[in-house]
This record gives sequence, C-alpha cells and structure tokens, in this order.
Amino acid sequence: MKKIAVITSTRAELGLLFPVITELRKYENKELIIDLVVTGTHLSKDYGYTIEEIKKLSLRIDKEIIIPVESNDIIDISRNQASTLIKFTELFIENKYKGIVILGDRYEILAIAIVAGNTHTPIFHLCGGDTTEGAIDEWIRHAITKMSYIHFPTNQDSYRRILQMGESPKRVFNFGSTSIDNILNNANMSKCDALASLNMENCKYAICTYHPVTMGNEMIDETIYNFLDAIKKFPDIEFIITKSNADQGGARINQLLDEATNSIDNIHVFTSLGMIRYLSLMKYSEFVLGNSSSGIIEAPVFKVPTVNIGERQKGRLQSESTINCKADCESIETAIKLAISDGFKHRCKNVVSPYGDGHSAEKIANKIIEIVDMNKIDLKKKFYNMEI
Repeated sequence: MKKIAVITSTRAELGLLFPVITELRKYENKELIIDLVVTGTHLSKDYGYTIEEIKKLSLRIDKEIIIPVESNDIIDISRNQASTLIKFTELFIENKYKGIVILGDRYEILAIAIVAGNTHTPIFHLCGGDTTEGAIDEWIRHAITKMSYIHFPTNQDSYRRILQMGESPKRVFNFGSTSIDNILNNANMSKCDALASLNMENCKYAICTYHPVTMGNEMIDETIYNFLDAIKKFPDIEFIITKSNADQGGARINQLLDEATNSIDNIHVFTSLGMIRYLSLMKYSEFVLGNSSSGIIEAPVFKVPTVNIGERQKGRLQSESTINCKADCESIETAIKLAISDGFKHRCKNVVSPYGDGHSAEKIANKIIEIVDMNKIDLKKKFYNMEI
C-alpha cells in the first residue's frame, strides 16, 4: 500500500490545502491512502483549537501530532522546531510515505521538510517562489523549495524564481493558487448569515488581520496602537479582526487586541473565523485591512480593496486593488479613505487576479498521483542552470 501525507499546522494553510486534500482523496483505493496529518496551532487552545474547523469541513483526520507553539521569544521557536523534528521523524519512519504535501513558509514546516530530507521522503511543495521581504517566511520558503522535489507555485513570477534557484522546469508546475478554488466553491454564506453567526447585525465592515513583521524593526506595541488609532477614525465601519499567528510576537499582538475590545466599540476580535465564514465575510466587506497574504491573493477575486500595511508582504505579486501604506496612523487612515472612495471601488471592479482560474487543486492532485504512480522519483536532483 502507498501512502501520501498532507500536513497542516495553521488555519491559513488549511484553507489553501483543503481543495487539494479533497481532490487527492478522489484517488484513494485499497492501494493508495491520503493521510491528513494535523499539528501546530490546530491543536492549541490559545489559537482557537482549529482542528474543530477541520472536522466541520468533514475531512477525515488520520494523525494528530502535538508540538509546542509558544512564541514569546527566539528560543521558543527553536524548541518548537526541535520537538517537531523528533515527532515527525518517528511518524515518517513508521508510515514510510511515498511523498508529503506541504505549503509555504512556516518555521515548523521547515522542520518537517528537514525530516523529509533525513528520511528520503519526497516533498510536493505548494506556494514556493513567492517573496515576502518583511518576514522570516522569505528565507524559510526558499529553503523549503531547495528541499522539495515537485513545486506548485501560484503565479508566473514565482515559477521563474524557482527556476532561478536551480530547480528543473520538468518539476515545476504553475497551476495557480488553490485559494481561488476555495473562493469559487466555498464563499457561500450570505452577508446576513455570516454576520449573524458572529452576533452582528447587517452593517458596513472591514476584515482585518495583523501578523508580526518578523524581519523588520517594527515595535509591536507601537504598531498595533497605530493600527487601532486608525480604526477609531472610522466609527461608521465595524472592524472584524482575526487574531495573529504563532510567529514570535503574535501572542503580544493578540493580547493587545483583546485589551482593545474593552475601549473601542467598533472592533470585534476572533481567534479564528473558519475558512467558509472568513471567505464569505471577505466577499461582502468594504475592504481588507492588515498585512496578511489573503488581502493580496484572495480579496482581488471578490473585487474588494485591500489596505496592506507595512513591509511584511513586500515583494509579493499584487493586483491593482491593493493599496500599500506605512504602519503609522496617518498613513493607514489615508489608505482607508482611498479604499472606501467611489473611484477606487470602481477601479477594483476591473481587477484581474494573477493567481489562476480556480482549477488548480485538481491539476495539482492529478500531477502528484501521476508522479507517485510512475514510481520513478529520483531525489538526486541536478542543478538547473539558466542561461544569463
């Protein structure tokens, strides 16, 4: 029997992997099993215990691997990675996977990629080649690319970067972003139903997420106070905020957001909204605010403006619906005013996403199955030299 593992450690990554898991499991039979391995913040009460969201999506969960997720300082991150190395080595030795499907740029995913290398397990990597200069995700993502056997970038720019890193075009497939698949298939709650599920009435609102800028010099407290001060300038708009991830500084951001709910009437803070509700709320929002990749990749499909704060997403391929601004209060306020203006909203109606046509998951799954069935994977990769 052959086994392939799909590994998810955070809520953001789950949304992108969901259609791939669904498509891969269409190929399951007595000779092929697709394991869903759940780990990281999915199993943490502090980050919403989002394994419950996976269950609501009716996805079969095959393995639950508990790893530490504390992120108060640098040594926490290293301890988390060390634990991840040991636990996933045991998992891979026991199951002898023919390949693993991982996504992106998380520090725990880097540790899992190292385990794959140590156990000679092929990596099928999604979302390589992107650039996010303001986060450690940048070098982690590129490191995982070099460890991976098959690559599924989300756009043509990222495709070219992977080739530039010496990966053969025979192993790089630009099928677009699975987030587009999700948008077309899962943003199916009405505005009123989505708001009612949060105990909110019909209103004008924005969707917000702010993550730590892990490669910058931003002072977390100052940045979040600026973010919140800008929000106060727009009392007629409700701000639905999802909490930060488990990067270093994320816990402090979440603490400040919780404290702000006692003094700012128009903010509503949630640990997680779940994929379907999150996308449905984005669909009807006035704009997306913060520094999450979802504002850059997903919001343009809905023709919704994005106010992208600071440098966390610097370098990522963007649509014309994205407004970039600095992290001070005045810059954020000015950007929001532009986002809600009639002229800019009209401009967003004509935006075309560079991230695919909504059929990427089926193409990714088909290619993975094809490669595993051929049984000709050779992990001794030759460096692909580009002509200069």
